[in-house]
Amino acid sequence: MNLVRTGLLLALLTALFVGVGAIVGGQTGMVIAFLIALVMNAFAYWNSDSMVLRMHGAIEVDERTAPELTGIVRQLVANADLPMPRVCILHNPQPNAFATGRDPEHATVCASTGLLELLSKEEVAGVMAHELAHVKNRDTLTMAVTATLAGAISMLANFGLFFGGRSRDNPLGPIGTIVLLIGAPLAATLVQMGISRTREYSADALGAVICQRPLWLASALRKLSQLKGRYRNPTAERFPATSHLFIVNPLTPGGLAALFTTHPPLEERIARLEEIARDMGQVSGPGDGRPVSSIDVMRGGGRNGGPWG
Repeated sequence: MNLVRTGLLLALLTALFVGVGAIVGGQTGMVIAFLIALVMNAFAYWNSDSMVLRMHGAIEVDERTAPELTGIVRQLVANADLPMPRVCILHNPQPNAFATGRDPEHATVCASTGLLELLSKEEVAGVMAHELAHVKNRDTLTMAVTATLAGAISMLANFGLFFGGRSRDNPLGPIGTIVLLIGAPLAATLVQMGISRTREYSADALGAVICQRPLWLASALRKLSQLKGRYRNPTAERFPATSHLFIVNPLTPGGLAALFTTHPPLEERIARLEEIARDMGQVSGPGDGRPVSSIDVMRGGGRNGGPWG
């Protein structure tokens, strides 16, 4: 159902884009705009990952520079039957993480220093499993295409409002044309939100399967919820189009931004993960939310204390 819903929403974005193109420039404008969008999508396909990594100042690490983090990821990709991705660290106090890349063979997973300092190893494993689920589901490519289409729609609508749409070439009339040109970017944003929220729920569920401990991710999300708003992410504030990539919304909460968040409520995500844990025969107890004494994904337990701080 998630795949069908995502496909329908992408089709709606495409139809919205074609409609705005027709209003702005008639049939010729629609064709030109569509060709421009194809070029933009091709660029996003090949370069979106490197652009995002540069935007956020991600630094690639390995077994020598961050052995615990890379060890966690290596075991998880074995569980997920995925190739080993590049592993990066963002020097940012906000606890967060994201994945990028056009396919599993060209994927990168990133964790912030804040995440690695504030979460236990188990919770880090749950978060990394979630990001690898995005890679396995190819969500990173889907979201790159979605962001590109939404951006193209906004660009065309702004162009049409500034220069005037070809109202005589469409049945909407001047008022209908203006309404559509104003509403199209809002509709594109809502569709992008719908796709992002669907993908987050799906990645939570698959991530629980990859690490076999849904409560690890639930504990991480609960902690991130408690810390929400305490740490800012200036880079994400400058580039809000990348906010949907993160496991939790990196933008400062409040104001109109709260009405257009690309992430589902953390409480709902935690509840779903706890339900998955019950289905797997894992019950919550007084120790949940704190480091576990022994785990499958890596040896040892307790606070990380590793080289990633």
